[in-house]
This record gives sequence, structure tokens and C-alpha cells, in this order.
Amino acid sequence: MDIEKICEFGRATIEIEAAMISRLTHRIDQKFAKACQYLHDCRGRIIVMGIGKSGHIGKKIAATLASTGSPAFFVHPSEAKHGDIGMITGVDVVVALSNSGESEEILSLLPAIKRLQAPLISLTGRSHSTLAKAATVNLDTSVEKEACPLGLAPTSSTTAALVMGDALAMALLSMRDFNEEDFARSHPGGSLGRRLLLKVDEIMHRDADIPIVMHSEPLKNALYEMSLKKLGMTTVVNDQGQLIGIFTDGDIRRTLDNHLDIQTTCMHQVMSTHPKTISKELLAADALNLMEQHKITSLVITNTENHPIGIIHIHDILRAGVV
Repeated sequence: MDIEKICEFGRATIEIEAAMISRLTHRIDQKFAKACQYLHDCRGRIIVMGIGKSGHIGKKIAATLASTGSPAFFVHPSEAKHGDIGMITGVDVVVALSNSGESEEILSLLPAIKRLQAPLISLTGRSHSTLAKAATVNLDTSVEKEACPLGLAPTSSTTAALVMGDALAMALLSMRDFNEEDFARSHPGGSLGRRLLLKVDEIMHRDADIPIVMHSEPLKNALYEMSLKKLGMTTVVNDQGQLIGIFTDGDIRRTLDNHLDIQTTCMHQVMSTHPKTISKELLAADALNLMEQHKITSLVITNTENHPIGIIHIHDILRAGVV
């Protein structure tokens, strides 16, 4: 088989599935809105079920719902028949996936779901199937053609179910006014979570790790403090311990170019005044933005009395995975 023939099969698969998915837009109607309302009003959890390939799609839908503000989990129908049905309560909503609508494992659970009086939303490829008729709301995910050239392997049908599940999740996201910060709370280990949740206070250098010299001290003391604390800078404070300046590696080069004596030159003569500062309550991402804006690599964290209480370096932010 030549390369072009292989590519033709790949393109045909995508084109067929895209065509089948596009037809779903006409099925976003009152039934869809009703299903969303049941899910939105759910006082318990959204229980997603499916067997075989539909089960794999169901797991993805449950994960998407859970990560976008709608608590959900997947229950395997076979396991439900042997005790896991106890995970479902009357305040839950069940979402069942079956292309045929006749999956025996799901149909056998219908009496138990009915006794619980839990709303049942089905995603089926046959609107007159047993599951579709038993559902509180049935969403039509039927397709005219599978992408499989044999017409056997679930392809377009599973993609359609997945897309309908995504449509439900995104509609619910909007109904709940779910935002980026809410999403980050569901993904604390991801880069988005770190960017939106990690605060300066959590990664700043503090206490004895803060490089500090008095404004009246000689330059040599600042060089020693910078070498000891290894942050490429030191803060400069007045007699009351308030921040009045900063001295960086760049300032060292400028000082040496001027042939100043490190033994007799005082810090107030060579420090950079009006250093950039940030509050410890702000996000590390805000600190990064400020550094990029002013082309600097460190920020001083001060308290309400303008005393330096921390230092955050760009390397701290990079190590934290904010970017």
C-alpha cells in the first residue's frame, strides 16, 4: 500500500466523522436544554455509565464534567450489578451511554435507577430503543455512517457521543459561571493551576535568606552579602530597616567601570533607588509579569512599614513551573 493511499484513508476518516459531528448542531434543542437543567440542579453527583467503547467515552465525559465544575464519576454497569449500584442515590443524576440503546448491562439497572427516582439522561444512537424510552431525557447521538470502512468498529458514533458530552459540560460550565480560577482549583498540579493559584508568599526567600545591607555600609559588605545569599542582588535599608534601594550584579559592573573603592564607597552612593516591590499576597504570575515589564530578575517583597520581608527571583518562578 503506498503512502498516498494510506493518507486517503486517514483523510476520509476525519471527513466522515466531521460530517457526522456537524449534524449534531441541529439536535441542540429543548431536550438538550432540559438535560442541562437536570444536571445543573443535581444536588448529588452525576453518575456516568457505559459499556465497551461507550464506557471509555463515558469515562472521558465524567472527567470533563468533574474538571469543569460539575461533580461526576464513572460507574461500570457490570460492577453496578454487583454492588456498586449503592454509589447512586436519589439526589444524583445518571447519564447512560449506549449507541444501540439495548446494552443488557445498562438495561438491567433501569429498575434500580427508577426505584431511586434519579433522573436518567441517555445518549443513544436509536431514539426508539429501550434505554431511550426509559430515559427522563434522551439525546440523539445517531450517525448515518461509521468511519470504519467495514461499518463495524465504533468510530463516528463514539465521537458523536463524546462531542455531545462535551457540549453538556460546556453548557453547564457557562450556567455555573465557571471561570479560570475555578478550573485551576480542579487542576492544582497543572501549569494553569500554578499560574492562577501560586502566590509570592509560597516561594519567596525570607528571614535569614534575605540579603540586606545598611545604606551606610561599605560596598565590600554588599559584595559579601550577595555572595553569601546567592541571589544576584541585595536590598539596602535605612537606620529604621526600611527599604531605600537595591544593588544588583549589574550595579557591580557599573561600579567597577567607575573605578570606585569597595572599601570606602558607601552603599547609598551606588545603590539603585526606587526598587520594584510586590506584595506577598499577589500571584507568582504577577511577579513574573512585573519582572518582564521592567526587564529585571528579582523583586523585593515589603510589608506595610516598607521593611523587606522577602525576595523572589525569576528562577524561583521557573522552578515552580508557573511558565
